Amino acid sequence: MSSTETSTNSTNETVDTTYPFAPVEPNEAARRYAAIAAERPMTKMTMPIGGDVWVIHRNAAAREMLSDPRFVRGPFRTGERAVPYFVEFPDFLKSTIQFEDPPHHTKLRKLVQKSISPKRVRAMRESAVEFANHLIDEMVAKGAPTNLVSDYAVALPIQMLSNLLGVPPEDRPKFQKWSAATLAVANMPEDEVVQNMTELFVYLNDLIAERRKNPREDLLSDLANAPDKDDSLTDGEILPIAMILIVAGFDNTANFICAGVLSLLRHSDQLKVFLEDVDGVAPTAVEEVLRHGRMAIDDTVAGGGGLVPFVATEDVSIDGHLIAKGEAVLVDPGSTNHDGIAIADGEKFDVRRKENPHLTLSYGLHHCLGAPLARMEMQVAIAELFKRLPTLKLVGEPVVDYDNLTTPTVDLPVSW
Repeated sequence: MSSTETSTNSTNETVDTTYPFAPVEPNEAARRYAAIAAERPMTKMTMPIGGDVWVIHRNAAAREMLSDPRFVRGPFRTGERAVPYFVEFPDFLKSTIQFEDPPHHTKLRKLVQKSISPKRVRAMRESAVEFANHLIDEMVAKGAPTNLVSDYAVALPIQMLSNLLGVPPEDRPKFQKWSAATLAVANMPEDEVVQNMTELFVYLNDLIAERRKNPREDLLSDLANAPDKDDSLTDGEILPIAMILIVAGFDNTANFICAGVLSLLRHSDQLKVFLEDVDGVAPTAVEEVLRHGRMAIDDTVAGGGGLVPFVATEDVSIDGHLIAKGEAVLVDPGSTNHDGIAIADGEKFDVRRKENPHLTLSYGLHHCLGAPLARMEMQVAIAELFKRLPTLKLVGEPVVDYDNLTTPTVDLPVSW
């Protein structure tokens, strides 16, 4: 089920407001997103898995829903109903904090936020810069061309997350091997994925037990040794936190780094602006990549996407539209980031954009826990790469795996 209509925009052009829509040029996608949002706040869509879901198009409506405690994820976590989505969610993901609701979610989130505080992330920045340059040194020594995904975009987040979790340096090679099983870019056979995931679970359980006895300055130590008795967590509660950070911290951040590099390489005018003041522009450039960058990965953009859905616990009106009790709803950030209302000239990729209330990392209760870390890694990764290799260029077409949950870039061939 979808909506198929036409609308007339401010220039009296007829715009197709069908949603979802087949791949079109990025500027046309932006026009359609704006026309759809002008016409209606949301569309009911039948997903390949899990049935019907309302897809929100307007930025303000999305923020309203994401701030409303009457929308929950418990029925998905318990298996009461399937998650309505484009692909099936792995069972282990449904056991993570991403699918928790208050009050348990509130307790877990408070503890993790202390460990991924802006202060701790700032302290990690120096080591991120050092490791990024180490990876660039290795790429230069090996020589061009190279696949930026495996040689840089994935390697940097893995190193940073190892630091955050407290994985000892001597264990990092095997930790990276096991964690790769959670990555979309791994392309491992199913039996190998199961074996590596099992070994990762066992390793993390052992590391949590070790950090209970001998705490250090890392996230697992913080979670295993909460100072307030009411905040104490069991090993079974800590493990899913570590797992969601591994999945989100590796795959998604690597995707964002690739999107940033591609966005700049495909917008020569913005690359010129960026190169004139790399460190000064990096923070706003990263926000613009998060908002708009996926639209630069392909020559065409399909209309249809979304963050993890919720279920309404009662009848709720959002932006004048009724979502009935038991109905599912999700936010399409591609649409809300280009709704023609919240962000002026949203079709343009502007690395100096100041007002940028995008929803790529969600909002409210379920705003991405690792957002400070992801932003820092993106800023460092993109800035250091172009400072060292300002002549970076594509030497082939990027390859994206559309059959995977995170639609990762698996090959990004570059030279310099």
